[in-house]
Amino acid sequence: MHLQESGEMYLETIYILSQQSAAVRSIDVCEYMGFSKPSVSRAIGLLKSGGYVVVDAAGHLSLTEQGNAVAAKIYERHKVITDFLVKLGVDEAIASEDACKIEHDISNESFEAIRKFNSES
Repeated sequence: MHLQESGEMYLETIYILSQQSAAVRSIDVCEYMGFSKPSVSRAIGLLKSGGYVVVDAAGHLSLTEQGNAVAAKIYERHKVITDFLVKLGVDEAIASEDACKIEHDISNESFEAIRKFNSES
């Protein structure tokens, strides 16, 4: 299953929330992303059928190994691109918002160049 940008965003959100709390529920994802319960439920169902997320009997969401790998990659891109834009003088809130848009489309080559630039400066 090829993930769309929205799927990556859901995985990243679950990843972030799981670092803040041991138990992540769909309602937590709704509140964090500002989406409706039906939208989140549908997305979680697709991610579950794609092998990215598991839901236990209590309704807690967990990333599979595959889901965690995708989420960690997207989250790292977000952080690195945000840092890069802040170093260029962009306000942190705007940099984070723009990084969210860029992180899904940037090539590996460009991302690695930004990461290298960040570590050298």
